Order: sequence, then structure tokens, then C-alpha cells
Amino acid sequence: MFFLMENLHHPGKQAERDRLRPTHRDWVTSGGNGLCSVLIGSALWDDAGAAIGHWGVLEADTAEAARAFAEGDPFHAEGVVRTLKLTRLADGFQADRIATRMSG
Repeated sequence: MFFLMENLHHPGKQAERDRLRPTHRDWVTSGGNGLCSVLIGSALWDDAGAAIGHWGVLEADTAEAARAFAEGDPFHAEGVVRTLKLTRLADGFQADRIATRMSG
């Protein structure tokens, strides 16, 4: 199953986000130690170029595994994330159109 993960960050957490970025990237690369595969994702920025959140497209066996991945992300676990939304994508989602996944 595929999921769209949307995270909005708390205002004023840029220093925390910067500090956690390396462990966040390791989490993404490992798919949360195998909880899922991250197809693609990115930071979300406001009009001034400040980070306000992040998103990703996940492939997971269950919604619970996708949620465990999202909640295990250091950004979430350390309180940077204000809101987390997971939305299941259509069964016909064409994941093969994403050439290079961010995790295995």
C-alpha cells in the first residue's frame, strides 16, 4: 500500500530541525529500519524560504507500519512535528514512475 505522509512543523523549531536533520535522513534512508520504503519526499517551505514541514510517499504493508515510520522519525519523536497526516493512495498508484527511491 502507498501513503502520502504530510508533516507540518512547530514554528520556531529551525534549530532543532537542523540538529536532527542527519538522523532524520538516516531514518528515511533505512525506511525506519525496514518499516517501509520511502519513494520520494522533500521539505516544505514558506514563501520566504523557511522550512515549515516535510512530506513523503511511503510504501508499507499496513497503515500501522506507515504510522510507525512517521512517528519514529526523529523530527516527530523529538517534537519538531506539529501535525502528521497519513492518507492512503489509490491501489493503482504508479510507483514505477518514480525512478529512484529514497530507501530500499
